[in-house]
Amino acid sequence: MKKYTYTEKKDTRSGFGAGLHEAGKRNENVVALCADLVGSLKMDAFIKDFPERFVQVGIAEANMMGIAAGLTINGKIPFTGTFANFSTGRVYDQIRQSIAYSGKNVKICASHAGLTLGEDGATHQILEDIGLMKMLPGMVVINPCDYNQTKAATLAIMDYEGPVYLRFGRPVIPVFTPEDQKFEIGKAWMVNEGKDVTIVATGHMVWRAIEAGEKLAELGIDAEIINIHTIKPLDDEAILKSVKKTGCIVTCEEHNKFGGLGESVARLLTTEYLAPQEFVAVNDSFGESATPDQLMTKYKLDPSDIVAAAQKVMKRKV
Repeated sequence: MKKYTYTEKKDTRSGFGAGLHEAGKRNENVVALCADLVGSLKMDAFIKDFPERFVQVGIAEANMMGIAAGLTINGKIPFTGTFANFSTGRVYDQIRQSIAYSGKNVKICASHAGLTLGEDGATHQILEDIGLMKMLPGMVVINPCDYNQTKAATLAIMDYEGPVYLRFGRPVIPVFTPEDQKFEIGKAWMVNEGKDVTIVATGHMVWRAIEAGEKLAELGIDAEIINIHTIKPLDDEAILKSVKKTGCIVTCEEHNKFGGLGESVARLLTTEYLAPQEFVAVNDSFGESATPDQLMTKYKLDPSDIVAAAQKVMKRKV
């Protein structure tokens, strides 16, 4: 098992803030909109340097999406910012009708996604957003794993023409990917090559998959771990290549098991290469108020749960 280390922990939302600021420096057409959550979205640096390119919409998320769609008509590249729950569930009609349907070049940037929002509870912990957004035709869906990758993804979507959903979170987590990485939309990142079981993970679950891989190695199991930062378009080639080698797969996500990464992988396997699969995901449930670590344990998203899923799926291999 390849050894991964880190010297600091940062929140992925700060990676977005740093990426947005850099994007503003690189392209004068980049504009930002926020629904009264500037501090939470880490937009302060962008606003300080480019106040004329920022729109504070207030608590009017649907209006924000309509304004963003309109700004693209004159060549602007709008980045909208609010919590993931308000970026998707609250404004789905506006996204579908005003952005996705006409392929507008809007970057929908969503913080505080998943259970790790923590104490704010179920009303804010959206676990359905990946499913909602990946169903929209032409919508790219990205869920990076740490600060550096989120910053790189933010810069990459600036150069991509078309609507994008960028998902990130609140808790501080290990920074373990390269600072100077090149982010390629739709291209998976090989974390560790192995031969016994494939583990694909997205977002905060990537580091937990690495921890699980280390525990599996102690048990004599050689896990291949892949970071799926882009859920749509999915890197079919990377997943199929791995599963054909290992013969089984575990999918890991901080999302409902219905509609997320796991179901995208299941679709791929049923149409291209049948292999046993186990899901590490929230089991058709809303969240609740607790600390992020308490929630990840209760909803079975810990490294030990990935280990158990890997052991189970390996027994199902033909």
